[in-house]
Amino acid sequence: WQRKMNRRAILKPLVFRVDENTPTVVQSVLLERGWDRYDEQKQSVEGWNLYWRTSAFQMAEHINLKPWQRLNHHPGTTKLTRKDNLARRLRHMKRLYSTPLYEFTPLTFVMPSDYTKFVAEYFRERQALGTKSGYWICKPAELSRGRGIIIFSDMKDFIFDETSVVQKYICNPLLVGRYKCDLRIYVCVTGFRPLTIYVYREGIARFATEKFDLSNLQNYYAHLTNCSINKGGASYEKIKEVVGHGCKWTLSRFFSYLRSWDVDDLLLWRKIHCVVTLTVLAIAPLVPVAANCFELFGFDILIDDNLKPWLLEVNYSPALSLDCSTDVSVKRRLIHDVIELVYLNGRRTEGREHSSVPQMTSSVSRGKSNRGGPNTWCSPPHRSLSRFPGTHSNSNSAMENLPELCPEKAQATHLGDMLRGQDPRPPSGKLPKAPSRLGSRQVPGRAFTAYTSFTRAPTCQPRTSPCVLSDQGKVPDSQAGNFVLIFPFNEATFGASRNGLNVKRIIQEMQKLMREQHS
Repeated sequence: WQRKMNRRAILKPLVFRVDENTPTVVQSVLLERGWDRYDEQKQSVEGWNLYWRTSAFQMAEHINLKPWQRLNHHPGTTKLTRKDNLARRLRHMKRLYSTPLYEFTPLTFVMPSDYTKFVAEYFRERQALGTKSGYWICKPAELSRGRGIIIFSDMKDFIFDETSVVQKYICNPLLVGRYKCDLRIYVCVTGFRPLTIYVYREGIARFATEKFDLSNLQNYYAHLTNCSINKGGASYEKIKEVVGHGCKWTLSRFFSYLRSWDVDDLLLWRKIHCVVTLTVLAIAPLVPVAANCFELFGFDILIDDNLKPWLLEVNYSPALSLDCSTDVSVKRRLIHDVIELVYLNGRRTEGREHSSVPQMTSSVSRGKSNRGGPNTWCSPPHRSLSRFPGTHSNSNSAMENLPELCPEKAQATHLGDMLRGQDPRPPSGKLPKAPSRLGSRQVPGRAFTAYTSFTRAPTCQPRTSPCVLSDQGKVPDSQAGNFVLIFPFNEATFGASRNGLNVKRIIQEMQKLMREQHS
């Protein structure tokens, strides 16, 4: 009886802390999972496990973090999410490594510092094109949701009054029913030292609500896909050709549509993985070392009619509002899976509060991380991670109906063994045959450069989810919910990201895998 009473006394739910801007869906999902909301009037200042908010944390908050606490932002990530910073970092990487790998962003100029260069390029292009116009798009560096954007072909229409980026406007987007679209890809970086990147296999395809038309650049309902803009348009509620009602699909519906036109969706997904990895890699060496935190990014990627993905921007604290049924189906599951990714269990005992989390320093520094342990694969192999899309469980809780453990003999499998010669597509992943045309500006599966598949694996999944604070010497789990590991993608990149961050070696490995794909 006494043991039972002691157990009841010490067993407590995990506690989450929020502020006035924390998305409602985050709070509701955590409550649904059995967490308690932090009450600063009743609980100690250190009596919480997860602090989730929209804005960045002060450096002092990172420094003073306790081993059992986690923050949903990593210091220094605005180097990725401010448009001007992102443009400079990608330009630097392309110049430093002289590689075509980084040709996934349109030609970009940062205003006002690049104004002279932009004007020179504008008139050079105009002379080359003659009477044919080129098109440009200007975006304020710090604004979001389509605010302040202008699209122009004549220099007299170009006006800016704050730090902005000017890019070549992509004039040949892949159209769905003559409507422009882009993809919101969710990416979770569970650590920069060592660098560990997961991509979510579900997401959102966002549509303009009027038909694409280069003759009218001022019609933002035809050129911008931001829901905040399009939901105010006259065509938002209308049933649009192919797209239907509203302006959003799930990614799974979008890729299913591509498969119906005989497009290799797996190959496109591999390209997107490459874009994500190279983008995060561009800022990883500059990010301070910080334990017990993670970052959820929203990558906006446009697919052109040659099926090439273009990175448009990366969003900090991507919008988690639930404006339509698509938002509800994607974002609620997303938050469940983020929690799965960063926590092993939904409950803990108070007596193990300090010991259940690896004792990593909470200090923030700029230098190399400590050398990790042996370079071994410590989790069982998984089902194919590259196949898109994934399906969700019908369970109300992400902790229910978890798959069984792999056979004992499979648990010692090395990452290199997983990468050798195994098809990342599931046996049932055959593409349906369909007509050879996508539409007026849509091109089906023609020949083009393939990016490598980063994760290839056989047959089974672990019972538990990976922890963001796992030992640096251990390979991170390759799947948690609908998140799949895309970096590190082999033993070489695992080693290159653990003992400091050897960017040059990582770039070489990516180039090597691309060559193998072509051979």
